[in-house]
Amino acid sequence: MTWDEAIDHAASEFKRIQTKYGRDSIGGITSSRCTNEETYLVQKLVRAAFRNNNVDTCARVCHSPTGYGLKTTFGTSAGTQDFKSVAEADVIVVIGANPTDAHPVFASRMKRRLREGARLIVIDPRKIDLVKTPHVKADYHLQLLPGTNVAIINAMAHVIVTEGLVNEAYVRERCELPDFESWARFIADERHSPEAVEKLTGVPAADVRAAARLYATGGNGAIYYGLGVTEHSQGSTMVMGMANLAMATGNIGRIGVGINPLRGQNNVQGACDMGSFPHEFPGYRHVSDDATRHTFEALWGLELSAEPGLRIPNMLDEAVAGNFKASTCRARTSRSPIPIRSTSPLASRRWNVWSCRTSS
Repeated sequence: MTWDEAIDHAASEFKRIQTKYGRDSIGGITSSRCTNEETYLVQKLVRAAFRNNNVDTCARVCHSPTGYGLKTTFGTSAGTQDFKSVAEADVIVVIGANPTDAHPVFASRMKRRLREGARLIVIDPRKIDLVKTPHVKADYHLQLLPGTNVAIINAMAHVIVTEGLVNEAYVRERCELPDFESWARFIADERHSPEAVEKLTGVPAADVRAAARLYATGGNGAIYYGLGVTEHSQGSTMVMGMANLAMATGNIGRIGVGINPLRGQNNVQGACDMGSFPHEFPGYRHVSDDATRHTFEALWGLELSAEPGLRIPNMLDEAVAGNFKASTCRARTSRSPIPIRSTSPLASRRWNVWSCRTSS
């Protein structure tokens, strides 16, 4: 069979299934190992050819709290720095991630900077390699109990607010003052102090205070986090808590700082950017928004659905129920060379921040 014959057969089968079972009986799944261009084409195929929004990706599952948390605080769902930014960091905070095992290429950059003298704070229940490895030793390992991420980040924020370590100039220039003041009053409550949450987190209050002071005063502070943050019920709240910590100390908007998610696959960010979600077009614009939808309708020359589509678990449920009949998937093998998608530093915007307060 030639490629043309194979493509014609697949297309005709999709058409046959939709004719027999309805427009929503088929969909697509993208891979976070694919390039931006490939992912964009799959979601366009689903929306423009299948005429529904049944497209999803693993990126929504592993880092949807990143998307929601960063969009709420910064207005964009992307991490704030590219990977080479770590070369300018003075204090590196690693939360819920094991870079040496899961992200070895980036970890080599990070360890190089640590060997050059950058300070390190590890927040993780495990004693990962970075806590102590040849020529690298963490200044503080906050070995918190599982599920207490928000409590520990609020405790660090409490120290920064109550000890006068807030970067007041940055806050006045770049943040919404009424929202910041509301958050500061909330976080200054004694129930968020390191001493108050010590029994909850299992981390000595003195260590939390020392780590918070180092992050606030040690120069360029960069936070790197992984699925140990996002794959929790409080994942979105934790992402917002880290963003609040960065804004309070002015560690956002230049090289060497920021809130930096370490993704589960090499192009999770690109998969999200390109519109692999059943409820969002490329650029994180909701399918129900008329203006957004009209923009894509004009570009693609056809009418698009305003109804969010099926997520992967919904596709499986509907398949078991006999309603979902076929799916197109775009995947990559581990041997395929895929460029890493990274984002540029955010340098000169005024954040709409502090709108979602964190709590323990």
